[in-house]
Amino acid sequence: MPRQTGTYRTSTTTGESVQAFVPHPLPPAKPALDLSGDLGAKCSDALMALARLEVAAHLVPSASWFLYGFVRKEAVLTSQIEGTQATLRDVLEFEATDHADRPEDVEEVCNYVDALNYARREMAKPKGLPLSARLLCEAHKRLMKGVRGSNKQPGAVRKSQNWIGGTRPGTARFVPPPPEDVPDALTALERWIHSDDPLPPLIKVGLAHVQFETIHPFLDGNGRIGRLLIALLLEHWGILKSPLLYLSLAFKRHQREYYDHLSAVRTDGDWEQWTDFYLTCVREAAEDGVDVAQRLFALLGKDRRHLTESPRATVAAIQLLDMLPDHPMVTVPRASRMLKSTAPTARKAIGILVEVGVLRETTGKQRDRVFAYHKYLQVLTGDEP
Repeated sequence: MPRQTGTYRTSTTTGESVQAFVPHPLPPAKPALDLSGDLGAKCSDALMALARLEVAAHLVPSASWFLYGFVRKEAVLTSQIEGTQATLRDVLEFEATDHADRPEDVEEVCNYVDALNYARREMAKPKGLPLSARLLCEAHKRLMKGVRGSNKQPGAVRKSQNWIGGTRPGTARFVPPPPEDVPDALTALERWIHSDDPLPPLIKVGLAHVQFETIHPFLDGNGRIGRLLIALLLEHWGILKSPLLYLSLAFKRHQREYYDHLSAVRTDGDWEQWTDFYLTCVREAAEDGVDVAQRLFALLGKDRRHLTESPRATVAAIQLLDMLPDHPMVTVPRASRMLKSTAPTARKAIGILVEVGVLRETTGKQRDRVFAYHKYLQVLTGDEP
């Protein structure tokens, strides 16, 4: 007999009566989550992959070498799952120039970065907001600022019925809880997160993600906040010290399975198959991150040796190269600010990096030129079209 993961309540919206799903509180019960067999081993494999990812980040002089790009890559991928077209190159060019060909899509991605950074800062402060429904509401407010959905109560738990899929509630793929049940469901999730549940923390992260997606507490942006919750929980439970895992890459690669497994939890109570899928995605994403980190580290070392061997190398050019992982697309004004130098000094440093093959001009223009650390971006954006 399938495990019952919730109950149905009749809800009326846009003149239609629908059966809205109200999830039972976590953890899964009757029966409890079965971690015998492969799931325990898969959890260990995923944890080892995450440990290797953290080690890879600590082998470099500055963790920000990877963190800057990895956070933005996750932001791009989680937004692409929701249908935005912005690429990582679009976002980095916007940060360098304040110009974007897809301004609204890029702004959505930048908002995700802002929301994640805000939430992490709050959690790190002695008197900041803890991981809670209130913190997620504040993150949601930043996520939706000035973009599509900004008129759908940013930062506020919904007070009306929503639905997923279908052009109207009656044809929806899934109808989340009625609005009057949402606050209690969020409170129960928050209470469980801060409880002493003995389940392995990495598995609890995956359960919390599904529960949040099922509650669907906002009128828009639930998917992105639900995936942001994964990053926050990985830090909250001490699994990672920084958001190096871009898990949305694996979810995007296996998007149909991702949605199918979320649905199977609600319809069949199949938490085990979801957990199996989620742990596979964690391991895949961690291994991808390790591979990218190692390749970026090797590239930086090679380019630094190549530059220092050049008779034209200057201190400013070497300094600029060391800053490129945090700013892989630059202009002369931006490089001048980064180096705290004059424009001629920055221009010369850029010119030297172009000569040795580190930077490449991307616009083909004589003015307002943009220079990209193209080999670095090729590694970082290997999955982009």
